[in-house]
Amino acid sequence: MRHNKIDVISLGCSKNLVDSEHLICQLQAAGYRVEHNPARVDAETVVVNTCGFIADAQQESIDTILGLGEAKRQGRVRRLYVMGCLAERFMAELTRELPEVDKFYGKFNWKQLLADLGHAYRDDLATERYLTTPPHYTYLKISEGCNRFCAFCAIPLITGRHHSVPMEQLLDEARRLARRGVKEFNVIAQDLSSYGLDLYGEMRLPRLVDELAAIPGVEWIRLHYAYPTQFPYDLLPVMAAHPNVCNYLDIALQHTNDRVLANMRRHITSAEQLRLIHRIRHEVPDIHLRTTLMVGFPGEGDREFDELLHFVRTERFERMGAFAYSPEAGTYAYQHYADEISQQVKDERLQQLMDLQEEISLDIQQAKVGQTLPVMVDREEGDYYVGRTQWDSPEVDPEVLIRKTRSLPIGEFATVKVEQALPFELIAVPTV
Repeated sequence: MRHNKIDVISLGCSKNLVDSEHLICQLQAAGYRVEHNPARVDAETVVVNTCGFIADAQQESIDTILGLGEAKRQGRVRRLYVMGCLAERFMAELTRELPEVDKFYGKFNWKQLLADLGHAYRDDLATERYLTTPPHYTYLKISEGCNRFCAFCAIPLITGRHHSVPMEQLLDEARRLARRGVKEFNVIAQDLSSYGLDLYGEMRLPRLVDELAAIPGVEWIRLHYAYPTQFPYDLLPVMAAHPNVCNYLDIALQHTNDRVLANMRRHITSAEQLRLIHRIRHEVPDIHLRTTLMVGFPGEGDREFDELLHFVRTERFERMGAFAYSPEAGTYAYQHYADEISQQVKDERLQQLMDLQEEISLDIQQAKVGQTLPVMVDREEGDYYVGRTQWDSPEVDPEVLIRKTRSLPIGEFATVKVEQALPFELIAVPTV
C-alpha cells in the first residue's frame, strides 16, 4: 500500500524536527503510514522539510530535492512536496528552477499540505507530536522568529519577527509528553531570551522554566539559544533553585572584539558580555556554557582574532562551536560590507580556534575523572552503553561511553564513575 504511505525527510536543526513531528502526527491521524528519514524512500508521496540557514545547509536541501526528483522521473516517487526554511526564503526561485516538485510550502503554511492531500488540519492535535527522537527525550520549541537582526544572520528573513507560543499551550504539550514517558526536555528557540515579550509584554522565560520544572515526570530541562543582549537575569535563580533544570546554557556570543561586535550589530560590548558570563557562573555554580563563535567577519583583522583567542583561552567555555563567516544574500552584512578576508584565512582561523577549544575541552573533561555522575542512557553500541550527563545535549555535545559491566536500561538514568577522559568523550563504568 505505497499509496497510503508518506516519507517525511527532515533536514537542518531541531526546530525543523519539531515541525516535522507535528506534521507526522496530523498525517497519521488522517490515516497515513508515515516513516521519518527512511533509509530508503519507498513511499509514493515524499515531504522534505528543508533548511536554509547557511550555504552548506541550503546545498544539502537542494541535493536531497534533486535526488528525489530523479526518483520521481523513474516512477519511484509519485508526489514530491517541499516545505521549511529554504522554501520560505526562496519560494519563487525554487518554483521556477525545480519543476519536479509538486508544490512548495514555507515555514508556516505547511498546514495547507494537509488540505492539498484532502484532509483538514485538526486543532485538537495542536500540541500532539509523533516523536522522532528516542522516547525519553524531546525538543520543546517555545517561539519562532527573531527581532535581533544581526548583520550576518538570515533567520529573520526566513522566520520573520519573533512570536512566542502561548505558555498554556507549551505546558500542555510538556504534560502530554511527560505522561508518555519523556523525561528530558530540550527547550529551543531562535531567541529564548525574548520569550513572552510579544504576548505578555515581559520576558516570561523564567516563569515558563519554573512551571515546566514543576510538571511531574520532567527530570531534565536544558536551555538552548539564549541571546546575550537584554538577557533575562531572573532566569538564573530559577535554574539554581530546581534540581531538574540542568546546569547548562547555550548562549551564542559570536565574538568579543568591540568593533566586530558593532559590525555584527549585536548591541552589546565585550565588557558587558564578560559581566554576563561571570554573573551566570556565579549564580549557577557548576554550569556548563555552550557558545557559538564566528571567525572571518568583516573587520576582523589579526589583532581582533587574537583578542578572540584570548577570550576563549580565558573564559574556558565547556562547550563551543564555531564557523567561518559567509555572506548571506539579503542580510545587512551582505549589503553593506565587503567580504575581504580570504577563505584560506577564515579556514586557518577556524582551525586554530577549534584546536584551542579541543585543548580546553580535554582539560575540563579530565577534571571529571574519578567523579561519580548521573547519566541518561541513550543507546547500546558494541561493548558500551552510550549516555549523557546533564551537561550534554543530544547530537551536539560529548557523550559518555559506559563499559558493559552490567545491564543498564535504555532511557533511564544510571550512576557511573568516570575512568578516562577524551576531548569529547568520557569513559565510565556503572557504580555497584
